[in-house]
Amino acid sequence: MTLSISPNPIELGQKAGSIGAELIRKAIQNQGFASIILATGTSQFETLSQLLTEKDIDWSKVTVFHLDEYIGIPISHPASFRKYLMERFFTHVPQLKAYHLISGEKNPDQECDRLSTLIQNHPIDVAFVGIGENGHLAFNDPPADFETEKPYLVVELDQACRMQQLGEGWFPSLEEVPTQAISMSISQIMKSKHIICSVPDRRKAQAVKECLESEVSNLHPASILQTHQDCKVFLDQPASSLLTDQ
Repeated sequence: MTLSISPNPIELGQKAGSIGAELIRKAIQNQGFASIILATGTSQFETLSQLLTEKDIDWSKVTVFHLDEYIGIPISHPASFRKYLMERFFTHVPQLKAYHLISGEKNPDQECDRLSTLIQNHPIDVAFVGIGENGHLAFNDPPADFETEKPYLVVELDQACRMQQLGEGWFPSLEEVPTQAISMSISQIMKSKHIICSVPDRRKAQAVKECLESEVSNLHPASILQTHQDCKVFLDQPASSLLTDQ
């Protein structure tokens, strides 16, 4: 795992997006196509913006999966991650080879099976992820399941996770934040050849410290990134403020 610290979220996103773009180009050059994972949420704003500005990516050779989606909300809901990706990414890139969105409105178990079959046929070249305030990776809240080999699974959202979604302004009240979601599993994320992890903001500082400086533990789900063969973590100064070594 390598660490990059920037003074602000914009520079963080520029670095993360540029390096991620180069990895996508290399995958296309080496094998003729690329499969990637895109995360959502406020932590990804600048990284996705930079990715969209990158030149010479043949998006017609790129397949996109996304990490997670709430169960029970339509794509029209302001907090829908499908809506997020459509508005912030898919409408701004040329024709993709394919993209596979999670529907939280269908039968959750069947949707997990559908997505699992798809992603097993598309080894992931680059995964763009973040770290939650409770240390979650995707919607794998603590204690996360490090053992399951299922690519997608139904998860329960803990109070800290739901409070984060409320605090970021996606929902008007805690009661309206769903209690379940479909999430890509830890094991599936870790199968990615390269991981780009973007984490801005002071409110993530404690989780960053626990996940990057503590022992690997499912109580700090993103700590598993320490064991990945090529994970690059991008922080801004506030997010890195509690780290012992900077």
